[in-house]
Amino acid sequence: MNFTQFMRIVEIRTKIVSISTLSLGFLYVARVQGHVEWVVGLLVIAAALCVDMATTAFNSFFDFERKVDSKSTNRESDKVLVHQGVPSGYALLTSLILYGLAGIFGLVLVVIHGWSILVLGIASLMVGYLYSGGPYPISRTPVGEVFAGGFLGSVLFIVVAITQNMEPGWPVFLATLPSLLHIAAILTVNNTCDIQGDTAAGRRTLSIILGKNKSQGVIALEILFAYGLIFLTLPISVFGGVVALGGLGVSLLIFRSMVHQGFSHETKGPSMGQISKSFLVFTLTYGLLILLG
Repeated sequence: MNFTQFMRIVEIRTKIVSISTLSLGFLYVARVQGHVEWVVGLLVIAAALCVDMATTAFNSFFDFERKVDSKSTNRESDKVLVHQGVPSGYALLTSLILYGLAGIFGLVLVVIHGWSILVLGIASLMVGYLYSGGPYPISRTPVGEVFAGGFLGSVLFIVVAITQNMEPGWPVFLATLPSLLHIAAILTVNNTCDIQGDTAAGRRTLSIILGKNKSQGVIALEILFAYGLIFLTLPISVFGGVVALGGLGVSLLIFRSMVHQGFSHETKGPSMGQISKSFLVFTLTYGLLILLG
């Protein structure tokens, strides 16, 4: 396994999600408290990225072993276990090494901030494995989007707040919900494109249950509510409202383009690229509104 194959096993391009949540969390802390403890912040970033990459590597391993990813159902060249013959054991070993590194960073944070971080860290490690591993993987169920959005959108944000000495009350929790919903939209796009392969593998994702047309409606609602909840989270000025509506308009135009091209194995690459662009627009919009707030 070379470096490029490693980066594809952990799907480094998808780390925009955790980077977004971490960035928004630090912006929120800076806005509320006026400062950020960057030494602790860098430890949080390192631990979070290790867990995120390990989770993706676990997913690569189990999807290959369970024939969810195969040459007949997958067209993504980045799936190096499928298309480049990389042994699946390398993906598993990658996950274990990254979990070990995350554990080291996490223990340092526990020493600094106490046992609450240990609880959140263990929960993140468990969900990272159980999302695609174990006898009943979370990714095979209709609640996969909620779990992924909850941990990548809410738990990471809350960890940032706690490690920066903020009380994790309702204002912080509400601030996590917009990210949770747009991250769920990313997972819904992924699962809608994968309906054929996931059905053959025996999965029961929300997209399979609802079907392609209704799943498109869910994606639209997740994007709409992601922006709508910003208004409940932050004090929005008139200018801020214009910024929010502008971001929403761009995201909806991107969504319309996705609908026109369709959701399938053949269009999964472009679809994931477009929902990533929508998420980037959302992140920039939310981040700007936090600063303006």
